[in-house]
Amino acid sequence: MFMFLFLVAALVVVVAAVTVAVVGGGESAPLPEAAPDRLADPLPLDRPVNRGDVETLRFPLAVRGYRMADVDDALGRLGAEIGERDARIADLEAALHGARSASVASTSLRKPVEEDHQ
Repeated sequence: MFMFLFLVAALVVVVAAVTVAVVGGGESAPLPEAAPDRLADPLPLDRPVNRGDVETLRFPLAVRGYRMADVDDALGRLGAEIGERDARIADLEAALHGARSASVASTSLRKPVEEDHQ
């Protein structure tokens, strides 16, 4: 019985010593405080995002998957850029349609005039 109590006391002393060593009791803590793993936004700020940027995008892992804020920020940025591109494509398609209509109209106006002069 005495040996069992001695082993339990020794175990408590060892656990306490390891805890104090890891947590640190003062200014010279052996394990410095680690900064949380955050996404260093690899998406370029000086140009539109391209396919390669999206393919190389990697999120740091958190306890339960990915950090929601990092994923939400990246998806928000991608959604905004896709929206801008869609608006630009719609504007260009409307301008192209308008230019084609104007070209057809000017061609149809010229044909009767050319026929009268012949």
